[in-house]
Amino acid sequence: MDKHKLLQDWNIVKEDFHKTPDEKIQLLRQGEIWWVGVGENVGVEINGKSEYFSRPVLVLKKLSKYGFMGIPLTSQHHSGSWYEDFVFQDRVETAVLSQARVYSASRLYSRIGQIPEVDLEKVRASFIKLYSR
Repeated sequence: MDKHKLLQDWNIVKEDFHKTPDEKIQLLRQGEIWWVGVGENVGVEINGKSEYFSRPVLVLKKLSKYGFMGIPLTSQHHSGSWYEDFVFQDRVETAVLSQARVYSASRLYSRIGQIPEVDLEKVRASFIKLYSR
């Protein structure tokens, strides 16, 4: 599918996320993994998949009921300081630290699960190390 069509389709989905009433916003906790409507993005920015343009995102830090700092995940192996691996539901997941950003809780699609605190701390330490250089 061409990029222009994907962007048009994403805008339709994004409008629906934007219309989410406050009472429908999901409660979230640090260390949870959610399907999040990440979108169809520009250049090197990570894209979502499927009709909802979603991908798994780790909640690194809850900022409020309405927003959180999240790190998109991939099941493809990568190495280097921009990535941190952990095991979740018997699979190796990779946190793409370079793509961390603030997300609206309105983009939450469905909860996948919770990672152990030790793995959350490992990801957090790698995030801090990457961005404190």
